[in-house]
Amino acid sequence: MKRRSKENYYLDIAEAVLNRSTCLRRNFGAVIVKNDEIISTGYNGAPRGRKNCADLDFCMREKLEVPRGERYELCRSIHAEQNAIISASRRDLLDSTLYLVGKEHKTGEYIKNPAPCMFCKRFIINAGIKKVVLRDDEDHYTVIDTDEYIKNDDSLEGKFGY
Repeated sequence: MKRRSKENYYLDIAEAVLNRSTCLRRNFGAVIVKNDEIISTGYNGAPRGRKNCADLDFCMREKLEVPRGERYELCRSIHAEQNAIISASRRDLLDSTLYLVGKEHKTGEYIKNPAPCMFCKRFIINAGIKKVVLRDDEDHYTVIDTDEYIKNDDSLEGKFGY
């Protein structure tokens, strides 16, 4: 019997988590794992107590046609990576792996060229997370060593989006 790889196993769990997302643009699910144990999970949605875009039936960034990766101050959501990080203690996050899956809300298709935004990269670096595994499609993924986020500081490039 051929078993699913551990990477795809955890990505499958992150994909299940994204079903809780309340964003009308893109749905993301994150799972943080250390020593083969799930530390925390997160999905994108409004802060506790605030109405979600799904409740309001509109997305301000969508309404203003803001491109991917830009003007996050207009977004009501806390990102999946951020929610997973704030749900765990830093000592548990040190040297862990973050698994991230994103899908387009309207089509259900996987996000092309998935990547954490610049803000989430900062959270990931400061949390001490060692690797990020991004789902490309049902069976394929990309592994990023977070040292790459430090070496290639996109905040110095002056470009928008990702």
